Amino acid sequence: MPITEVTLVKNQLADLVKQAIQNAQATGALPPFDLPEVFIERPQKKEWGDFATSLPLKLARDAKRAPLQIAQVIAAHFPPSDAVARVEPSAPGFVNIVLNDAWVARQVDAILAEGARFGDLTPARREKIQVEYVSVNPTGPMHVGSGRNGAIGDTLANILVAAGHDVQREFYINDNGTQVRQFGASLFATYAQALGKDEPVPEGGYQGAYVVEMGKQYAQQYGDQYLQMPRAQAVRELGRLGIDSVLASLRATLEQMNVRFDRWFSERSLHESGQFAGVLKRLQDRGLVFEKDGATWFAAQALGEEKDAVLIRSPQVVAEPDERPTYLASDVAYVWDKLAVRQFDRAIYIWGADHHGDVPRVIAAARALGLDPARITILLYQFVTLRRGEQVVKMSKRTGEFVTLDELIDEVGADAVRFMLITRAADTPMDFDLDLAVKQSDENPVYYVQYAHARIASILKKAAEAGATGDGGDVTRLTHPAELELIRAMLRLPEMVELAASKLEPHHLPHYAIDLAGIFHAFYKQCRVVSSDPADAEITRARLKLVAAAKLTLARTLNLMGVRAPESM
Repeated sequence: MPITEVTLVKNQLADLVKQAIQNAQATGALPPFDLPEVFIERPQKKEWGDFATSLPLKLARDAKRAPLQIAQVIAAHFPPSDAVARVEPSAPGFVNIVLNDAWVARQVDAILAEGARFGDLTPARREKIQVEYVSVNPTGPMHVGSGRNGAIGDTLANILVAAGHDVQREFYINDNGTQVRQFGASLFATYAQALGKDEPVPEGGYQGAYVVEMGKQYAQQYGDQYLQMPRAQAVRELGRLGIDSVLASLRATLEQMNVRFDRWFSERSLHESGQFAGVLKRLQDRGLVFEKDGATWFAAQALGEEKDAVLIRSPQVVAEPDERPTYLASDVAYVWDKLAVRQFDRAIYIWGADHHGDVPRVIAAARALGLDPARITILLYQFVTLRRGEQVVKMSKRTGEFVTLDELIDEVGADAVRFMLITRAADTPMDFDLDLAVKQSDENPVYYVQYAHARIASILKKAAEAGATGDGGDVTRLTHPAELELIRAMLRLPEMVELAASKLEPHHLPHYAIDLAGIFHAFYKQCRVVSSDPADAEITRARLKLVAAAKLTLARTLNLMGVRAPESM
């Protein structure tokens, strides 16, 4: 049975294992039983082969055989395949599979034929998925934690697209409620101060230097216009003016980091459009809303939650109409908009770990609205500690004593920011070493990977200048262990896309990129790519194809991470 596709070789090997079992059952070597799903994995040690399955351990009861005996039967009945050199049973019940080196070498042509699509998958079911990320309050510059949110979210969206899904990227703008009023009141104070008025920033307001600068800017631009109108109106208008200004700044920052969105969604629109009113009625019709102390409550306890929650605050508690709906009210309307109105198959939220308490309420709200909670995934990420070597760089958003994401990008570059912010699993706190991020050495992972790509670009450029190309190269001449290891490493890219997409874990990509770069560097030390000896012309052509495929694979991996693949460094 030939394996003709380079994408997800392990899935095709799983089919061969199934066929081996069916062959054994047909001959009576194994009794009849229903075949379970076959999982093919990468062994922990290279000497165990390229792939392995532990299926015999699971079949012992159904097959009434010892696992090792089942592994031996599977190996004996394994169908012929040009991709497989050997199938070896091993204790206590594994089937190890070794790929054929000649087949491995031929995959260079297959990778080159795939081109920029190499690593793309065809899912069993194409889903319409929304990924919502960053979504910071638009009340000030972005800090590094929000940068991690952006790097995780945008990379995950890239991965899901590569996995074959229809993906929409969304930024949810918190432009309604208490924080907006607080921001507006803070701007009004600094604006009035800039015009010589004694106006203190309200308690709990925004104290950063950027608020002072914005107040001065508005004083110069508008004069005393906002002092001549009712205070509440001035606070509201300055707040919205400030939010528009901050949003423009956030867009510029995110564009620097190559983080993009298909839609910027306004929280305020949920209320102005009547969306929340419609959702509230739906909850009322289901008997899940009640009035208490002048407030409107969501009866979450009726759904098994620990506490009920306020949807609309009492007017005695909050006078401003915009502030009466709670964050939960907006969350309920927003999840309905995502799953019922826009009909996404799945909604993925990326939140800071400090929002963990909101997760069960959003899930409960979805259930209350008759939506399947399984369609909702909320990823929580831990925050980032900035360091210079051993020294911690502190930050505080409210006092202005914080390092902005802009400053981080200016210091270490957008590529280093993107790459390093996804090197750890999202639920793991991370240290970001500023000194390491700017090092031009193998210690710096992003430099290490980008340098591998640039080195290949240089090899291909110099070869072309010397009149050497890979045209017509016979890749079956690639038999050196370092060549074959490099090809085997490239073939792992589709597996990394599948793994990262299925587990929603972008951090697998940078680790794969580092491994691939290291294997390329080792190959380069052992195998001269371009030889001036005419007798080596054939191997030169084959190796130029190999390095072109390696360049393509590295570029694809970097692009999925939103990181540049430089031609020179």
